[in-house]
Amino acid sequence: MNGSEAHRLARGARWAHRRYEEAAGGVESGIQLLERRYTPLGRFRPGPFEGFEFLWQPAVLGFLAMCLLFAGGSFPNSPLKLDMAATWFFGEPARAISTSTNQTTLLLSVVLGWGGLALLMRVWLRLVEVLKLHPGAPLRSLWWIFAMWAAPMLIAPPLFSRDVFSYAAQGEMTSYHLSPYLLGPFSLGSSPFVNPVDPLWGNAPAPYGPFFLFLDGSIDRLARHNQLATVVGLRVLELLAVVAIGCGVTALARCLGRDRGEAFALCALNPIVLITLIDGAHNDALMAAFLVWGVVLALRRRLVWALVLCSCAAAVKAPAALGLAFIAWTWLGSRASVRERIRPIAVSVVVTGVVFALWTWLAGFGWGWVDNLTSNGAVRSWDAPVTAAGLAFADAAHVMGYHSLSVTTVLTLARAVGFGLALGITAWLLVAGKPHTWVRALGLSLIALVILGPVVQPWYFVWGIALLAASYVGRQHFWILVMSITSPFAGLPGGSDLVKGFLHANLLLIVTAIVVLGGVLVVPMGHWTQWSWAEEPSEALNP
Repeated sequence: MNGSEAHRLARGARWAHRRYEEAAGGVESGIQLLERRYTPLGRFRPGPFEGFEFLWQPAVLGFLAMCLLFAGGSFPNSPLKLDMAATWFFGEPARAISTSTNQTTLLLSVVLGWGGLALLMRVWLRLVEVLKLHPGAPLRSLWWIFAMWAAPMLIAPPLFSRDVFSYAAQGEMTSYHLSPYLLGPFSLGSSPFVNPVDPLWGNAPAPYGPFFLFLDGSIDRLARHNQLATVVGLRVLELLAVVAIGCGVTALARCLGRDRGEAFALCALNPIVLITLIDGAHNDALMAAFLVWGVVLALRRRLVWALVLCSCAAAVKAPAALGLAFIAWTWLGSRASVRERIRPIAVSVVVTGVVFALWTWLAGFGWGWVDNLTSNGAVRSWDAPVTAAGLAFADAAHVMGYHSLSVTTVLTLARAVGFGLALGITAWLLVAGKPHTWVRALGLSLIALVILGPVVQPWYFVWGIALLAASYVGRQHFWILVMSITSPFAGLPGGSDLVKGFLHANLLLIVTAIVVLGGVLVVPMGHWTQWSWAEEPSEALNP
């Protein structure tokens, strides 16, 4: 590439960045305008900040929101969870087969669940905006908020996802030396572990690393092969991982000179974290915890231990391996030559190999997990942009008469393009980044890998959010909020049940449902919300 071509590319990049800033700024301004006109925020005029004594108010409101969500998921026929006997301590049908459906409780469960989730989003959004404008919030108070918000999720049944039941079945498999890398949970035959597993994954091998399978099997053995106790053990494991994430994010913020309270609220109090990682017990919490602490140790210039922790993260889920690449490449700074970077890269390869070998030996199932990294590609979800584009293209081709074009072929090509774009973005962020921005570049790379991946799940975004919470700049804060308040609603069950419930419910119940749903969207949350917007110049000068 000659100088003129590089100049044209740079000019094109600057033009694209300006257009992006204009478009994103317009979206953000439009949202703020709607908030001022059609929500209770319009009642307040931003005034002087009066301190953090108000924190008890969002703490109570968020706890109420979690209790609503908890209540919505505790009805026996709630669509927000798996409605199967013996899968939780309460809120399940008494018999293995239950054919009765109570439209009243069905409607109430959906209304309470959706209402609680909407209220939680409102409270969290306003809280993080206050902390962004007013740094210095006491961490102890924020940890108390975390405890209050997380408490209902610790006792609620698994909501919105059945993955934890698959984890439990895979733990049972490892206990009996059935390789999850070769067999699916249905290989257990007639077992209480099999019934709750989503049939989509019944015969699918596990894509998780040996570290997680080792912990998974250990929990199952400690639970004495009891299915429900294993599920509880997995939830406790992920709760501890989320606590480690909260501690890691505050340590990361301190290393980067950022406000620890804001970083903690953006990540640990994030609705995605509370609902999908604690209640859903997804192993992404374990991966993110080791990744964040690996990055913290890298910033503290402890190379080997940083690589060990990031290797453990990658031995849970493979995308964490990006942390190894960024740490090794940026260790000597941006001015280091490729030849000078060979040494930290070599150290990274050796440490990673040792850690992977150790966990692979302890798990006892060999390296089959490497071949299974793309096993979730069997899912065809319109929530993933790359998969949606492939399905739309295939459907359009069939409409135009190209029936010989296979949907599988189109999806394979579309996903290959998405993966290639993600790798390209990662390589550009890795090479073009500066020493003090590599943490943010790593977070953006993980987000790109999620968005351009074959399947997009809300809990995947935590990979990048955990790093960006303490390293974002400018507009990236807005996109963190967008991802956090929209992704939990993606594929949220109960929408059709809500409509059907309205058609069959009595008038009083319909009015009650509308009041609950409408109330959580417009009810004033208190005077403290005025501090979530910057003070107006005249008021800032003349309070």
